[in-house]
Amino acid sequence: MKITKNISKKNIILTAAVALASVLARVFCHISIFNMLMFPVLYFIVQNVQIECSEKYGWLCSAAAIGAGSVLTTWLMQYLLLVEDLRDKISNDKFILNVLCCLIVYLTVHLFTRRAGLTCIVSHTLLMLFAGVNYFVYAFRGNELTFGDLRSAFTGLSVASNYRFSLNAQAMNAVLLSAVLIAAAAKLKLESKRKWSMRLICLLLAALSFLYVTGETEDTVTESWEQKGSYRNGYLLNFALSIRDSFVEKPKLYSAEAIAALEDTYRTAQSPGSGKKPAIIAIMNESFADLSVLGNLETNEPVLPFVGSLSENTVKGYALSSVFGAKTPNSEWEFLTGGSMAFLPSGSVPYQQYIKKDNAWSIVDTLHKEDYTCVAMHPYYATGWSRDAVYPRFGFDEMYFLESFDQSSLMRKYVSDKTMYDKIIERYEAGKGHENLFLMGITMQNHGGYTELYDNFNHDIYGTNVRYPDANQYLSLAHQSDLAIRDLIQYFKDCGEPVVICFFGDHQPSLNSAFYRRLNGKGMSGLSIDELEEFFTVPFFIWTNYESESRTVEQTSLNFLSTMLLEQAGIPLPSYHRFLAELMETVSAMNARAFYSKNAGRYIHYGKGNAEEESWLEKYRILQYNGLFDKRNRSGLFFGR
Repeated sequence: MKITKNISKKNIILTAAVALASVLARVFCHISIFNMLMFPVLYFIVQNVQIECSEKYGWLCSAAAIGAGSVLTTWLMQYLLLVEDLRDKISNDKFILNVLCCLIVYLTVHLFTRRAGLTCIVSHTLLMLFAGVNYFVYAFRGNELTFGDLRSAFTGLSVASNYRFSLNAQAMNAVLLSAVLIAAAAKLKLESKRKWSMRLICLLLAALSFLYVTGETEDTVTESWEQKGSYRNGYLLNFALSIRDSFVEKPKLYSAEAIAALEDTYRTAQSPGSGKKPAIIAIMNESFADLSVLGNLETNEPVLPFVGSLSENTVKGYALSSVFGAKTPNSEWEFLTGGSMAFLPSGSVPYQQYIKKDNAWSIVDTLHKEDYTCVAMHPYYATGWSRDAVYPRFGFDEMYFLESFDQSSLMRKYVSDKTMYDKIIERYEAGKGHENLFLMGITMQNHGGYTELYDNFNHDIYGTNVRYPDANQYLSLAHQSDLAIRDLIQYFKDCGEPVVICFFGDHQPSLNSAFYRRLNGKGMSGLSIDELEEFFTVPFFIWTNYESESRTVEQTSLNFLSTMLLEQAGIPLPSYHRFLAELMETVSAMNARAFYSKNAGRYIHYGKGNAEEESWLEKYRILQYNGLFDKRNRSGLFFGR
């Protein structure tokens, strides 16, 4: 290896340009003075030093350049996307997997360039541009770019002019350091002479890297909320996982004949409902749970006295959710569509990956046919979990997000349940007497975390036998939710028009792990299936202000609640919901992890049931696949709009 100096007028001019860019980055993006001085110095050194490698060791220098480039590019992508404390959260194992993903790109490019320097320039530029797109996507909507988003890329481009593109100091540091790295790569005058053997080696290494990453991430889920994908999986790996999870395997028994047979079974026409239709209000309450299902929890006073006391004209019990502590939209999707996360990849989010304009069938379609005005409310940002895109696809007539709610008296830092319920009453009153109203409300009050203290919120409910600060904050919030729903029920009890309210939690809160160990003696590990499902159990009730059936449901799940709601409201069930009603007779509760087997008397994993249970689950899987993924042969009977 030979190192020589090569100072020229051209190199001085280029260094001056980088120096000017560094000064501008300091003025407009506030990079540090140290970085402002460092980048021109590094660039000058790189531009004026020439490294020559002997032909004998050219292959070794090329390998070193590609390996080092993969590591540096991976690190710089993480640097661009995450602040320091989040970068520190990614494990060494996950970082290595990201380097291997990056290496696959480098090796693929090298197949065509055969020059290590050009490979590094092209690969680094492409990957940093890719990371830059995610940088802006996150800045605009608050969650990461996944493979599923590429399907709606043109929609994103159509609204891009509404956003302001700007770079912070971190981003400018990444841009300037990339300029230095690209200049260094341009100095590498290395070309592979044996092109076919080189290509074979590149293909072999890329294949081995792919197989290793695939094997190591078999149980790793795609993260698609906030920046969890970047700091838990690393962004490049997380995007690769989103590609994997975008392709759902067709059921083994799926065929046009199987769909036709189901259509024949459920083809009986249903006439629209007659008589006075009730207003239908569905409320999915953020992190609303009864923690006593996990163990013996004693508190200074009852946490949910009102919900616990409801009995008249009420169907109530506990339902299985497919998520714990996060991924609210999956519970929302299961309720609205009657679909199940059991048949989708672990970690997937249908709202962001699968729901398109042509497959967004839901209870909204059923109620539109019954002449309902359908309204969605969520007192938080419209872009959260892509609701601003999903709700119009579902066909909601009106949508209300954070800007529509009174924010003068927040609870902690979120709009309270009471404030949202006041908005529900206001909207109901606006159409009372001249419209049939369906309103889907998703609250925000109880959103995690629960460790920060707030001047505007007191912890008045606390555990007496198991006491932790975050659990006490959560219990106090849940109690406020109980008070708020009590007042809403009281209002509609006396409103003079028929109303049905379905209320349920989306998932349990994520609390201190020591709290769970004290509560159930085990924590969250080493549990049986039945014990694990307790962590996915949330309360629900369906109440009417007129005389209706009252009962307690022993087992159900969120995917069945909309069917139960339609039945309680007296709305004729369409074909899909009639299928779900019959499915419930055999499989009474299910989520992403297991289903309740009446035959076994416990929860069991899919594929372990008896012949009747597995037959019904396979029919369900076939129908869900048809509705979500078979665009060409989608059943008009089950999913017609």
